[in-house]
Amino acid sequence: MTQPPDVHARRGELADHLALLRRQWLVLVGCVVVGGTAGLGLMRLTPSAYTAVTQVQVMPIGAQEPGNQVTARQRESLNLDTEAQVAASAVVTGRAAKALGLTTAEPAEVTVPPNSSVLAIAVTAADPQTAAVRSTAYADAYLAHRRDSALTALAEQQQAVLGKLRQVNAGLDATIRRLALLVRGTPDHTIALQRQSVLNRQAASLALKYDALRTVAVTPGAVISPAVPPSEPSSPSLPLYLGTGLMAGLLTGAAAALIRDRLDIRLRQAADIERLTGLPVLADLSCVTEPGLLHERSYAAEPGVLHELSYAAEPGVLHELACAVVAACPGKRLLVCALPADLRSSSPVEPLAVSAPLTVLDGTDVRDLARADAALLLVGLGRVTAPEVTAAARRLGRHDVPIIGVVAVTDVVPTFVPLLEPRPHTPLGKLVATGEFPTATSAELGISTSAETTPLPHMPPLRRSRPGPP
Repeated sequence: MTQPPDVHARRGELADHLALLRRQWLVLVGCVVVGGTAGLGLMRLTPSAYTAVTQVQVMPIGAQEPGNQVTARQRESLNLDTEAQVAASAVVTGRAAKALGLTTAEPAEVTVPPNSSVLAIAVTAADPQTAAVRSTAYADAYLAHRRDSALTALAEQQQAVLGKLRQVNAGLDATIRRLALLVRGTPDHTIALQRQSVLNRQAASLALKYDALRTVAVTPGAVISPAVPPSEPSSPSLPLYLGTGLMAGLLTGAAAALIRDRLDIRLRQAADIERLTGLPVLADLSCVTEPGLLHERSYAAEPGVLHELSYAAEPGVLHELACAVVAACPGKRLLVCALPADLRSSSPVEPLAVSAPLTVLDGTDVRDLARADAALLLVGLGRVTAPEVTAAARRLGRHDVPIIGVVAVTDVVPTFVPLLEPRPHTPLGKLVATGEFPTATSAELGISTSAETTPLPHMPPLRRSRPGPP
């Protein structure tokens, strides 16, 4: 089953990001270490704070208590969310500050545990004893405020019921006096009797309600867990500061690694050449840095041609390089360009010799660029930048010289040893010795009297063997 293209695209993007982090891991790790160190330093500089908590159980205070909507979080008849806001209000804060003898007090943090009728009043201070005292003062101020509010509400309800009862009693007295003046059996007498009955029932109901309000027990709540001076500071928190520093360092390091990778044009390894220039790397010889890795050379039967140099670290690298060069070169003439130009002369280690059945041009002749069929770049890692390699590729491209690839090197530079280029065969005709010989025969025949013969190689004199004894 084939995967959709977007899966491969996401994997490619993830691989690119991981490769970026591998290239810039020093920047990332440095930023993370700095962030963690900064978090620890900030934690050391932050003064210690202690938090004391007082738990208060809230109780209903009467019939006038506002009902609470029962939910999955709050199943009590009291609206504790409202009570938490009241406990943290300015009125309770002022009562607590007055009880402590202060002009202002630190604000308290009030929370409600789920499915409970308990308020947790927490106060933070620089001293553990001070935090406990202020938390207790907040709890007492809240209970006192709740008691006073309840008593005030009850008093107002009692006054309202009492006023209505007085009004009903006054109407009942007026009805009774009028009833004494009416004749029995008349309609007015009947109506007055009904009004008297209604007023009696209202007066009885109001009297019962008034008596109930007078007998309501005001129970605002109780402290079920008094504040205790904490033994350890609540802040600064090591996980919080260290985690925040590490996360900030990680984000900063990722951004710095991305920016550095975008702006970095130096070529440190072979992968940077393909990533920044787009040119293929045929071989990476940057791992050879010691002469001891080079073994003895072996020469072929043909003198002057170096055919192989054993490679101790990776024996097949030179052979694969030669095969890749021969396969990629479209012609027979290969131009080898070194970047920088003094790469060969500054190499401190003996160069590697690689033979190939190609005519190797080094660019010293002015005709090399014109007759080259392809070019191979020798790039010194850490000594050139990507724009320099790209500029060299553009210069070769303007002369229609394709680049078959790049060889990444550091101290050891490969030397491509060409095979002997055969001389073109030219018929010599009649050989004439070098010199001017003005003869009539030669002038008549149109044969030049100035000729240059190819010198023969020096041959050692033959030694005659002496006849030995019979």
